[in-house]
Amino acid sequence: MSRVTNTPEWQKLKEYSNNLPHMRELFATDSARFNKMSLKACGLFLDYSKNRVNEAVLSALFGLAQQAQLPARIKAMFAGDIINTTEKRAVLHTALRAPKGAVVEVDGVNVVPEVHATLDKIESFVASITSGEWRGYTGKAITDIVSIGIGGSFLGPKIATQALRPYWTGKLNCHFVANVDATSLVEKLKLVDPETTLFLMSSKSFGTQETLTNTLSARDWFLQSGATQADVAKHFAAVTSNVAKATEFGIDEANIFPMWDWVGGRYSLWSAIGLPIALMVGMDNYRALLDGAREMDEHFISAPLAENMPVIMGMLSVWYGNFFNAQSHVVLTYDHYLRGLPAYFQQLDMESNGKSVMLEGETVDFSTGPVIWGGEGTNGQHAYHQLLHQGTALIPADFIMPLQSHNPLGEHHAQLASNCFGQTQALMQGRTFEEALAELASSKLAEEEKTLIARHKVMDGNKPSNTLLMDKLTPATLGALIALYEHRTFVQGVIWDINSFDQWGVELGKTLGNDVLARLGADKAATELDSSSNALINLFRQGHI
Repeated sequence: MSRVTNTPEWQKLKEYSNNLPHMRELFATDSARFNKMSLKACGLFLDYSKNRVNEAVLSALFGLAQQAQLPARIKAMFAGDIINTTEKRAVLHTALRAPKGAVVEVDGVNVVPEVHATLDKIESFVASITSGEWRGYTGKAITDIVSIGIGGSFLGPKIATQALRPYWTGKLNCHFVANVDATSLVEKLKLVDPETTLFLMSSKSFGTQETLTNTLSARDWFLQSGATQADVAKHFAAVTSNVAKATEFGIDEANIFPMWDWVGGRYSLWSAIGLPIALMVGMDNYRALLDGAREMDEHFISAPLAENMPVIMGMLSVWYGNFFNAQSHVVLTYDHYLRGLPAYFQQLDMESNGKSVMLEGETVDFSTGPVIWGGEGTNGQHAYHQLLHQGTALIPADFIMPLQSHNPLGEHHAQLASNCFGQTQALMQGRTFEEALAELASSKLAEEEKTLIARHKVMDGNKPSNTLLMDKLTPATLGALIALYEHRTFVQGVIWDINSFDQWGVELGKTLGNDVLARLGADKAATELDSSSNALINLFRQGHI
């Protein structure tokens, strides 16, 4: 593929970016704009009409996607081709939600039967826990799950479990531990009883530093309660590829679930990493989550580019990042259950597309992954929305809201919706000086002060946003929503010709962290690193500043 910035489509987009009317004008001159720039798929509705685009821009964006061979790259991912080229791996989180009977081959072997065998094993495991059949070492049923992992082994299950709170069966409590800071684990252990707690450890290698440290400490706590090493098998299970280490730890091989090299951590909640979700919402709802994601997969691979929700959202992100220097993107959830989604999408996008090298080793000379951030509406409106409206940076926004609440109460949901829709309107239209001055016309301020205050109330508007709606937050719509952002992330990576599925920056941090850890426990002062690192290590060793 020729360098993306040299394509005719890129040059067209560069020209268009300098000659677009204000969105106010785009709406005023096209009464059908909303109908043209909205679509429904997989239980989700996307309104992308409040973007700095017209039909020519959209056509050029889809042309750029064709130039980047996006349709072929999508098919290659679903087919199990080695698209994670630096690690020589297929990328098949989509196979985790493939239907029985599907054929997806890795190294000539169809992986779908193994996926469904694992799902059946999860179902049996969940049934044994939630029915009370599984008993702890004193004969009591399990009441609490402590899920120990980090990165994708932690964040995806935690956010999905939190989002699906209305679907909890009420049979268990679930606690998540990731941070190696002992406080995180200690505070969770204060909430549980060793006789009725099951620890679920998730680590592909069974050696991830933070996860293993927390798991070893949890086992120490468990043994100090009066249990024996033989009792560990009744209170610990694992999701790992390293069966030998897990069994050596004391976990029964029957309670060890597989992980596969063709699933990246940040895409793994659909695998046995999602056990906490299944335990909390039941297997039917967990399968519905997978079904929603699969429906989005089918849409992504089959819909024309101009009618393809992940493609549209991905190309809009490219548009703002590469042609308007938008360096961040905000995700705003107008549903309390979805409050954790911005953090999940942050990891998904930034760990995937925070790259500066193209597939063939060329240095990137254009913007790639933006900073993803956000929070819960309406809280943000009383804080960082000020920056969105009047700040100097262009920050595209996604607004996400269910039309129906799980907790209808008076006018709460109508007020929530009015804030959500009102914010997108305000970002788009802004307020002119003349409008601000007219609002002050009846005030008792002096004319000079009216003019001054009016200037402070001006907002340029023309700030882009997408609005994503669903009838109600359900396991299926959550699955579709997460899969939408997975595929949106992939679309951007294809356009930039980068590998969205490795994470060498994360690996470097782990390697250097292990080296520092060894020096913290050494017998002599650190002298071999840079002066800052040496000094910080030595301050830690002496225990005071």
